[in-house]
Amino acid sequence: MNVIALSPFDLGLTALLVLLLAFLSWRLQLGMERRLLVAALRTTIQLMLIGLVLKVLFEHVQWWWVSLMALIMLLVAGREVMARQQRRFAGWRGYGVGTSAMFVSSFTVTLLALIVVIGNDPWYQPQYAIPLLGMVLGNTMNGIALGMDRLTSGAWQQRTVIEARLLLGQGAMEAVSDLRREAMRVGMIPMINSMAAAGVVSLPGMMTGQILAGTPPLEAVKYQILVMFLITAGTGFGTMVAVWRGARSLFDERERLRLERLANS
Repeated sequence: MNVIALSPFDLGLTALLVLLLAFLSWRLQLGMERRLLVAALRTTIQLMLIGLVLKVLFEHVQWWWVSLMALIMLLVAGREVMARQQRRFAGWRGYGVGTSAMFVSSFTVTLLALIVVIGNDPWYQPQYAIPLLGMVLGNTMNGIALGMDRLTSGAWQQRTVIEARLLLGQGAMEAVSDLRREAMRVGMIPMINSMAAAGVVSLPGMMTGQILAGTPPLEAVKYQILVMFLITAGTGFGTMVAVWRGARSLFDERERLRLERLANS
């Protein structure tokens, strides 16, 4: 494959665009310049580190190293889910809802792809396992964060309506049924939009990367379709599980609304 190497100077030129955006944010008093610069710095450091880690993993293919890497990715994603919510469950409850939902959905669909669809030997080959899990986990994280944010914010805003429904004899899950459906819908919208626009409005990242690396376009397309379906399934299942568990956590064992469990981010 004929890959054109990028120099630090090449990356520096693109970094200037981010600096320009941060400057405009400061001038327009948007208040996003600090977050933008920190996010750009984190992206650079984290991607360089993962590049070094993957280099070692590719040279020493062992299932326990791949499993450790996957576990770290899951734990960090669980923290990011909490950080993106305006109102979230306090303590380990908030961390556990999102993390467990991502584990159930993302790991399931990734294992299915590795063992059944791709069928590489060994199935935990890091060249396939880590990138696939990363893409599924990252998008599932976003979907769950959006769904949980809508659920908790909606419960806080509609607390009088929910309590009125409880007083009228409805069960806990019935009282928040409309809110649950809306939260699940919000969590799934980004991936549906991505699928609908793929190939027409945008060329997805994995496909673009493979084509730039010299992979035949049709082969890159097939892998992109696989990834889009896996991401959509992981995001949808994860959002449903997280919102369902989150809705249960809004109430105690006597089905009383307990919004004191929510904390501001």
